[in-house]
Amino acid sequence: MLSIAGSDSGGGAGIQADIKTITALGGYAMTAITALTAQDTNGVAAIHAVPAEFIHRQIAVVLADLGADAVKTGMLGGQDHVAAVCDALLARPPGVPVVVDPVLRATAGTVLMDEAATIMLKRRLLPLATLLTPNLPEAEALSGIRIRSRADMQAAAGVLLTLGVPAVLLKGGHLPGDRVIDLLADEDGVEEFAAPRIASRHTHGTGCTLASAIATGLAQGMRLRDAVIRARAYVRAAIVAAPGFGTGHGPMGHGVTIDPARLDRLR
Repeated sequence: MLSIAGSDSGGGAGIQADIKTITALGGYAMTAITALTAQDTNGVAAIHAVPAEFIHRQIAVVLADLGADAVKTGMLGGQDHVAAVCDALLARPPGVPVVVDPVLRATAGTVLMDEAATIMLKRRLLPLATLLTPNLPEAEALSGIRIRSRADMQAAAGVLLTLGVPAVLLKGGHLPGDRVIDLLADEDGVEEFAAPRIASRHTHGTGCTLASAIATGLAQGMRLRDAVIRARAYVRAAIVAAPGFGTGHGPMGHGVTIDPARLDRLR
């Protein structure tokens, strides 16, 4: 599993969360780091971008030697980063799934991708993707639709499917309510996944973790729906198992394991 993302010095999100997630779910993690960040549970203090040509080189050498059964993208930054990733991914073997987590802002609000890069992501990266996993603010930015209800979520998912990506998992955690509803949309329709909201401030890196967990499932040969079910169960279990670190949005407990029998019931 190849993760293309930024480094989180606090260990809760980004490359660090991806490596922990992939390993916990039985995959082998490889990385292409797009940026170094100085951050903790309260926010991002500084960002040091990796040169685009070096991002391309990381991806190219990994694909040429080890190969990849799936790819996940996270924080990319500027247009040159998006272009470098797209150019490098064109060399992957046919059929290798790509999960795109469109990281536009950090949890604390720091802008991580500018408008020009977002436009290029829509134009070049989404047509290479197997699945797009936006939260509601990201879906609003990509679709142009204001999302305040489940009906709005369905409308936004429909628009996102017109951008060239065959499937969208729209995460509904930003809507108020006691239950969190995610929508999985593709050409066959829309399926809702609902679960009780977990009251916790330890949710840093949930988006990175979910996308990596889904990509790991796809790398292991799981169907998309089954990969989504396992990934959602893993994220929820990791929130419950959070170690309680930090004074802000703390990290999850990525070392948690999932009971296969529980997944059978969720199907």
